[in-house]
Amino acid sequence: MKINEIFYSLQGEGRFAGHAAVFVRLSGCNLACPFCDTQHQDGREMTDDEIIGEIRKYPARHAVITGGEPGLQLTREFVDRLRLEGYFVQVETNGTLPIPPNVDWVTCSPKTLDIVLERVDEIKLLFHDDGHDEERVRLYEPIEARHRSLQPCDHAMTVHDDDECHLRNAATLANCIAFIKAHPAWSLSLQTHKMLGIR
Repeated sequence: MKINEIFYSLQGEGRFAGHAAVFVRLSGCNLACPFCDTQHQDGREMTDDEIIGEIRKYPARHAVITGGEPGLQLTREFVDRLRLEGYFVQVETNGTLPIPPNVDWVTCSPKTLDIVLERVDEIKLLFHDDGHDEERVRLYEPIEARHRSLQPCDHAMTVHDDDECHLRNAATLANCIAFIKAHPAWSLSLQTHKMLGIR
C-alpha cells in the first residue's frame, strides 16, 4: 500500500475522541473537497510487514486507517493481520467505496451523495452552516448507524483572513449546537486535536 504517514496520537474526533491510537494514513483520495485539511497525496509504497512493524512501535491496540480514502487500497487480508496482532481496527472513510467487512469500526464522513455503504458504526457529517444542513442531514438519515455526529466545518481552508475565519468558525459552531439541540439524534463532534495542538 502507498502510505502517507504512520503516527501515534489521540483520536481527535467522533466516538473515540481522546483515545490513544496509531494512525495509518493512506495516500490518495477519489474526491477533491475544497475544505479538506489533510495533505494525503504524497507517500511511499510499504509492504504489510513494514506497516505492521511500524505500528508495533506504539503501545496502543487501536489502529485507525485513514486517508485520503482507505477504500482505494485497504484489503481484507491486511485487516485480518492487524486483528490477529490484537488491534481494534477503525476505518475513516467517505463512504463512496466498499470497505473490507472484517473492520471493527467504520466511521463514515460523507462528502457526496454517492454513498455505497448502507450500514456503518458512525456517521460523522460536516456541518457547513450554508443553509442546506437540514436537507443534508435528511439525505444521510437512511444510512444505518449506531452513532451520529455533526462536526462544524473548519473554514480555514476556504477563508484566508484570520479574523474572518475565527468569526466564521465561531458562528458555525454556535449554529451547529443550536441545530443539534433541535435534532437530538445527533451529537457534537469537535476537532479536539486542533484545539490541543496535537496531530
